[in-house]
Amino acid sequence: MKHFIKVVTWSLLAILFAIQTTISFALPNPEENPWPKKIENDKGKVIIYQPQVESYSGDKLEARAAVSVTTPEVTAPVFGAMWFDCRVSTDKDERTVELLDMTVSAAKFPDSNEDDVEKLIAFLEKEIPKFDLIISLDRLLASLEMEEGGSSTAPGFDNSPPEIIYTTKPSVLIIIDGDPILVDTDTKGYQSVVNTPFFIAKDTKKDTYYIKGGDNWYSSTNPKAGWTNIKNPPKEVKKLAEADMEKDEPPTEETTEAPAEDGPVIIPEIFVRTTPAELLQSNGEPEYMPIDETTLLYMNNSDSDIILDIRTQEYYILIAGRWYKSSSLTDNDWTYLKPDELPEEFKKIPDNSEMAVIKSSVAGTQEAKEAVLENQIPQTAEINREDATLEVSYDGDPQYDYIEGTSMKYAVNTDKSVLLINDKYYCCDNATWFMSNNATGPWEVCVEVPDEVQDIPPESPVYNVKYVYVYDYTPSVVYVGYTPGYVYSYSYMGCVYYGTGYYYRPWYGSYYYPRPVTYGFGVHYNPYSGWGFSFTASRGWFSVSVHSNSRGYWGPAGYRHGYHRGYNNGYRHGYRRGASAGYRAGYNQGQRNSANNNVYKNRSNGVARTGGQTYNPKTGQQLSRDTRQNNTTRQTPQKANKANNVYADKNGNVYKKDGNNWQKQENGKWKDASTTDRTKTDRQNKQTRDAGKQTNQNVDRSKNQAATRQQQPNQNVNRSTSQKSNYDNLNRDASSRNRGTQRSTSYQQNR
Repeated sequence: MKHFIKVVTWSLLAILFAIQTTISFALPNPEENPWPKKIENDKGKVIIYQPQVESYSGDKLEARAAVSVTTPEVTAPVFGAMWFDCRVSTDKDERTVELLDMTVSAAKFPDSNEDDVEKLIAFLEKEIPKFDLIISLDRLLASLEMEEGGSSTAPGFDNSPPEIIYTTKPSVLIIIDGDPILVDTDTKGYQSVVNTPFFIAKDTKKDTYYIKGGDNWYSSTNPKAGWTNIKNPPKEVKKLAEADMEKDEPPTEETTEAPAEDGPVIIPEIFVRTTPAELLQSNGEPEYMPIDETTLLYMNNSDSDIILDIRTQEYYILIAGRWYKSSSLTDNDWTYLKPDELPEEFKKIPDNSEMAVIKSSVAGTQEAKEAVLENQIPQTAEINREDATLEVSYDGDPQYDYIEGTSMKYAVNTDKSVLLINDKYYCCDNATWFMSNNATGPWEVCVEVPDEVQDIPPESPVYNVKYVYVYDYTPSVVYVGYTPGYVYSYSYMGCVYYGTGYYYRPWYGSYYYPRPVTYGFGVHYNPYSGWGFSFTASRGWFSVSVHSNSRGYWGPAGYRHGYHRGYNNGYRHGYRRGASAGYRAGYNQGQRNSANNNVYKNRSNGVARTGGQTYNPKTGQQLSRDTRQNNTTRQTPQKANKANNVYADKNGNVYKKDGNNWQKQENGKWKDASTTDRTKTDRQNKQTRDAGKQTNQNVDRSKNQAATRQQQPNQNVNRSTSQKSNYDNLNRDASSRNRGTQRSTSYQQNR
């Protein structure tokens, strides 16, 4: 029997429960952006091979690329290298990076005479900036140099384990943010709990609480325990639940077919917690399967990441990017492990294993390195300074608390991130900075973020705004961007974590404003879809609306639904894993056809361009392709239909990868690189030796001259070492390019 999971997204209100993926992929066809690319007109033709990145910071990229050029004056293809600078526009939904405002900073054509070189360079400098090139984000990531482990020290996160509940029965974890806060409803004698995303109501006369989960109802006289399933709740409670769901903002729904599951519908058990907690569960008693080539077992009948090391009989679990270990699943005596403290066996997990998905959280693996790299890539946008507007509402008069360890303050009684710095007010809203002289506005787009923002510690609920940047600006446009830290994805010791681990006290007055949370929603990282969460229920269990005296906008920020553990109007046995390129079907199914995750697309005005799309900054409406073409003179390169195997070294020499061998372009021909480079080195060495002999004939044999001669062999060694280093760089570039192609292909196959 088939059933369906609804993948639902709401607009990003405040900073919580954006049911999206921090780094979600709506993947392009790998053939849509192939390299090399061809630029051709009546002035000549250029074949541009895939760029080799030299530096990437913010929205600025510097790179070099091998090129071949023909012009009316130079009719035979001439190979060379060009260096260029550009601004980038990232589109993480489509997994692309657009190279904008390209400027050719240098070019080299080793086999051309000086006159031809000047003509070729002039052609490149004039024609290249007319085109906007697009490269796959996965190709770009693979080409970046890896900074060792990202952050080498803990950025002050709280990694102490939450309460970890393990059960072998179908169960749901109900999170209440602290002790229940009850408010009166429009129905006399009934109250509702506002500090939870779940519908919980209280009959004040009977002193009884009710929970609605999907089509199931539960009751208890104690909101923290003792919940039992009931068939017929009071009609007043039913009406309250219906009215509450109607208050939710209308979602944009995408439906994904879940794996077929057989067996009877089972009513899940309820766990209610008022402090941070996570739920691990298996379908019955644990069943383990070996991970090939390791001493590890994984729990096969659970969609939680639970691993047993048979050598030590210790359990390892992965929660929100953090590893915890224990000798027991049920004693709740878990200990936090730094990413580099895992047993070496974790690095040996094969790429085609059911559990290969966890290698993104194993420091030192290629998957972890790429996850950290991706965590450094910004989502960019152009904000129209005139059309972008902001309104900030407070629950009463503005109230501010100090940010610990700084002189800054932040507003506590609003759903916006408002900072008070040096008597100026700054608000970060949907990854765009605004500033004002007054707490209530008027607000204008900020063109320079105070340096103090980078001093905000993770203990503060506004910690995430330090990951939103202003790169540049003109009189009409501000170039901005945010890295995944804005939606709570952080790099630490070679891996990525979700959330800071801290508990932040919410605001409750006339309105309830929740704060970011780390635990309670099964947050996990998947290399094919980024962060998601394995919430233990379908949408019918909870609400995400913001209302006066009602439940708040609640849950983990930046996330969409993950796999719901089979709950859709009840629990159905038969959760099935599946291995395809190293990820599990349960994760994949709940995240396929994901909703938009670009925060800038939540703005109703001011965004002129983001994610490869152009918008009307006044209305926020995306412009049609025809409209964009009519408003731009930019051109799109053509496919060159050539192998993407040509590279430029850092000196501008051009090489071609031919199987395991390298060929070098010399005198208009491809020649075996080992022969040509060895001949060149021998020639240089001979010139050095001849110079030494001539010196010996014409000067006295002083100690200084002897020392000079003794240095000559070292010079020869240095040349040989330099040549080896050059090949090491070329091989690394080739390996990275192949890896990028594999990433694009894998993501496309498993989207």
